[in-house]
Amino acid sequence: LMQGAVNGMIKTLDPHSNYMTAELYKELEVETQGQFGGIGIEITILRDVLTVVSPIEDTPAFRAGVLSGDQILKIDGQSTKDITIMEAVKKLRGPKGSQVTITIMREKVLQPRDITLTRAMIQIKSVKAKVFEDHIGYIRIASFHERTAADLRKAIAEISAKTKPMQGLVLDLRNDPGGLLSQAIEVSDMFLKSGVIVSTRGRTKVMETKSSAHDDGDKDVTVPMVVLVNEGTASAAELVAGAIRDRGRGILIGQKTYGKGSVQLIFRLADGSSIHITSAEWFTPARVALDGQGLEPDIAMIPAEDGRDVELGEAIRFLTAARAQPTG
Repeated sequence: LMQGAVNGMIKTLDPHSNYMTAELYKELEVETQGQFGGIGIEITILRDVLTVVSPIEDTPAFRAGVLSGDQILKIDGQSTKDITIMEAVKKLRGPKGSQVTITIMREKVLQPRDITLTRAMIQIKSVKAKVFEDHIGYIRIASFHERTAADLRKAIAEISAKTKPMQGLVLDLRNDPGGLLSQAIEVSDMFLKSGVIVSTRGRTKVMETKSSAHDDGDKDVTVPMVVLVNEGTASAAELVAGAIRDRGRGILIGQKTYGKGSVQLIFRLADGSSIHITSAEWFTPARVALDGQGLEPDIAMIPAEDGRDVELGEAIRFLTAARAQPTG
């Protein structure tokens, strides 16, 4: 009864404030370590409906075609009306090999449909890297967890060794649901030499903070950049994209981002449970509010229906042209 009362009170504040039992809080800690059992989606409550922020790459949900913006109306036949995010997480996660059926409603589709998914051990490989045309690096960040910044440093070193030298970089943040704020700030710092990365604004002066970049000399990446974004780019990923663009380090190509940029304070309780309260909003260096707004790309592109990665192709063309421009 007490848990229900606390949960009901907290969830009326906003979509991101919630109460977690000790069991659910432990699951959250597991997720930030980059491995958990489930179907592979980031979810939120949007206009009182359980909604997919982004499917995680190479997971059951991703392979089944679950998309950002899909509304989850039922889980195993039970309505998700008035469900909390953590209640939904508990229902969606489970042992590897077990099944769960979600009923989704999609924009421009007339009828909801059921998708049965077999749960797997979700091992998020945060960073992947490639080289294109011998001089353009490509780095994909799938989410921000404990080792993202360290993995990114290794990926940059590998690309730099192969390109000799790297003359352009594509940072792919499409379908990246975000994650740890500290990692997003550390990642942004690798591409910036100075200036504000992100600031927060709350009800009082105490909640106003700023995080700034530091000049790390040769360790910083200084080549021209393109950041790929879409409607599944959310939270910490939007923070990185906004910082890179606002500091003049690169442009955004793709679709408008999700628009999730709020700060939660976590209060641990004696029994191991926790209360997460939204206390402030994130702002990009240009003072653009992320929450509920999202970022508009500099070059808007619609994904190709035949599966071709037209956004990546445009990014490579842009960087190749930038490389060919005379300097001075």
